[in-house]
Amino acid sequence: MDAAEAVETIQREMTVFARRARASAGRMHPELSLVSYTLLGHLETSGGCRATDLAAHYALDKSTVSRQVTALERSGLVERRPDPEDHRVQVVMLTSEGRRILARVTESRRAAFGERLADWPEEDLRRFAGYLERYNAWSGPRKAPPPQPSPGP
Repeated sequence: MDAAEAVETIQREMTVFARRARASAGRMHPELSLVSYTLLGHLETSGGCRATDLAAHYALDKSTVSRQVTALERSGLVERRPDPEDHRVQVVMLTSEGRRILARVTESRRAAFGERLADWPEEDLRRFAGYLERYNAWSGPRKAPPPQPSPGP
């Protein structure tokens, strides 16, 4: 397999991975999409943040995050509170129900991944984890250096 074929295989397999992740999120909690699960996880890790911070972190449109946060709020999984540092801003926080649901779904996801990867040798697991971290760390194309002025005559 040459490099072009490998890239095509990676793209195809990542698409399958994403489709399965979305489908499994719905099976684990009917109202919790993969995006919602991801947002809840970030809120837990960060201790709460502004919706605009969520949008920036996941490179999502603000309106998409706003709709997701509103749905999560209606479900009782998050609440908005005034930011203690700036009362004009609201911080999105997990509720106790949100923490409970997130913990349950996270445990189910861990079990599913553990089952799927149970027969993999430890070295393969470490290598795969490293490759995924490297892939996800990419921040986009590098900017070309600014053009240098041409030397005078």
